[in-house]
Amino acid sequence: MPDPVSTAVVHVVEDDAGVARALVRLLAAAGRQCETHADAEDFLARYDPAQPGCAIVDLGLPGMDGLSMQATLVARGIACPIVFLTGAGTVPASVRAMKAGAVDFLLKPVDSQALLAAVDAALARDAAARQARSMNQDGARRLASLTPRERQVLDLVVAGRLNKQVAADLGTAEKTVKVHRGRMMKKLGVRTVADLVRLVSSLRST
Repeated sequence: MPDPVSTAVVHVVEDDAGVARALVRLLAAAGRQCETHADAEDFLARYDPAQPGCAIVDLGLPGMDGLSMQATLVARGIACPIVFLTGAGTVPASVRAMKAGAVDFLLKPVDSQALLAAVDAALARDAAARQARSMNQDGARRLASLTPRERQVLDLVVAGRLNKQVAADLGTAEKTVKVHRGRMMKKLGVRTVADLVRLVSSLRST
């Protein structure tokens, strides 16, 4: 499986063509793939959430500004890590950006090492989020494979009930509960109750 960071695309959303070219040169020299967008509208029209990556966004874009673009992504449920660049940043703007999930807020002219570090942090965040979503989707598929009785056993085991208590709750034999429990845990790919509780907790939190 390819490394999601090495295959990621850094979207440069910058209306100043000279600045955009300089950013692309810097990122390309660091081995990063780039796409450029002159405004937020172009980015929103072309961005593919399925493609790993992040965005470097000028705060003062023409038309829809950077913060509005970020808000649009949040409203659409799209988790694209953003590094903001601005020539005239304000504390309220930076606070708003960071509260909405921005990775960093850098002032122009930006230090190249600071920018590369911020991009690497953004790509790492994106990769971690994609891995977590993939694991949750796999867990949800496994959960859906359980029979109704296995699901009942699951709920009772997670609630801390012992096999004999589960048997009493369900009106069945303890050895039958053990069979259902074994099958349920095998389907879910867990070996211990602690692993089972962690899996169920992670699925319920998404």
